[in-house]
Amino acid sequence: MKEENNKIILLTNKKQFVLFYFLTFLFIAFDTWFILRKQSGLVAAAPIVLMIVYFAIFSLDKLILFVVFCTPFSIDLGHIHDVFLEQVDVNAAFPSEPIMFGILLLFIFLLAYKGIDKHLVNHPVTLVIIFTLFWMIATTITSTMPVVSVKYCIERLWGIVTFYFLGVYLFNKRKNIYAFVWLYVISFTGIIIYTTARHAKFHFSEKGAHNVMNPFYNDHTAYGAMLAMFIPVLMGLAFNRSRPLYTRLIAFVFLLIFIIAIGLSYSRASWVSLIVALAVFLLMLFKIKLKTIFIALCIGAVALFSFQKKIVMKLEKNNKEVSQDISSEIQSISNISSDASNRERLNRWSCAYRMFLDKPYFGFGPGTYMFKYGTYQIFSQRTIISTNLGRGGNAHSEYLGPLAEQGLLGMLCFVALAVAVFILSFRLYYRLKDREMKIIIASLFLGLITYFIHGMMNDFLDSDKAAVPFWGFIAILVAIDMESKGVKIWKGASATSVSGSLAE
Repeated sequence: MKEENNKIILLTNKKQFVLFYFLTFLFIAFDTWFILRKQSGLVAAAPIVLMIVYFAIFSLDKLILFVVFCTPFSIDLGHIHDVFLEQVDVNAAFPSEPIMFGILLLFIFLLAYKGIDKHLVNHPVTLVIIFTLFWMIATTITSTMPVVSVKYCIERLWGIVTFYFLGVYLFNKRKNIYAFVWLYVISFTGIIIYTTARHAKFHFSEKGAHNVMNPFYNDHTAYGAMLAMFIPVLMGLAFNRSRPLYTRLIAFVFLLIFIIAIGLSYSRASWVSLIVALAVFLLMLFKIKLKTIFIALCIGAVALFSFQKKIVMKLEKNNKEVSQDISSEIQSISNISSDASNRERLNRWSCAYRMFLDKPYFGFGPGTYMFKYGTYQIFSQRTIISTNLGRGGNAHSEYLGPLAEQGLLGMLCFVALAVAVFILSFRLYYRLKDREMKIIIASLFLGLITYFIHGMMNDFLDSDKAAVPFWGFIAILVAIDMESKGVKIWKGASATSVSGSLAE
């Protein structure tokens, strides 16, 4: 009987073996014919697409982590010109954003089928995010350019869904937190090596630093912002004694690479953001009360507003230009008299404010700033790099951009998110006794602080490069908070569920 069963198994295996190779041969033959006759290689992507679909259904956690690894290497489809994509006219980062769009569709199905855990929905950070999305959709309806706003909303949605709503489930497992960080860091290190090699050809000059990271990052500001975000995280990994010694040594090596890279990036906003992050870390270390911090911030804001004219007059006397001299580079941060980059930011911010005055309630619509700000420029504020076509970025501010596009409430939504994350992180850090968790919380929060500060001078959340770590870091903090309170969120995000969700 056993022999007969073995023969049946062997016969079945042989049939499967033959069928597999027959189908493989058939596909290769069809693909070759399609390339030769139709002059297109898109069919060659079919196995990859099928593999992605398989992981989406049966192992979504691995697919999300795959997106994390791909993100630093993702390239805008507009930069790709080869036989595979010559007829594709889509503005998206490949391969990360198409996959995130697919995950968004899966999430919508999952939402209709299973709903979402009420504990996650009722979390303060989630409530802020939900209201932000609600307001974004509301201002899309009233948008002056509906098509642009709809596209912008979808792009923002797939980042939030993949790395916040699904991310919270993913980070139920501590190992996934470390996997998330390491996958981005390792992948990003490849970009650092590529950038440094290209930069060396320009003798590491300040001018050469601006675009050597193309086509992976638009310019040195976006590149520097991501370096700044991960430096506190790598410091946490390097000095976390609860981790094995070899992982700490590896983290320390990566930390040195990132520090050198941010120095060579000439991204002044990133340097400032790290200094602020250090100041916040000291507040956490000395356990300064949140009430005291917010009172100090309010006093500082009032003083800044009261003495704004004197401050501007003082800044206008600074004529230090960017250069390879580090002291001049630092002093040029406050140069608003002759530094074209700084003056253009002031120009964009002024335009955003004037746009807000025109449409204070609903704004011009999400994603419309770059198409509308040109007519709001004043001749005396224009610079040699000014343009009416929205080149070189949007409003250069995560705060003023929404102000122009979504009205006052749009800006307050981002401020509310920053405040909610600030309060959550401090309370978690003070409440938890687990040293490893405290280090994770502090390092991730400080990484977010660098972005909230950087967001005053630049805006990158509409790109996958920033969206992935930004929403991912927030999701980790929320997941830790819920776990620390003993909240058992829905486990339907497992590999065996209808959604193919996240971790069992």
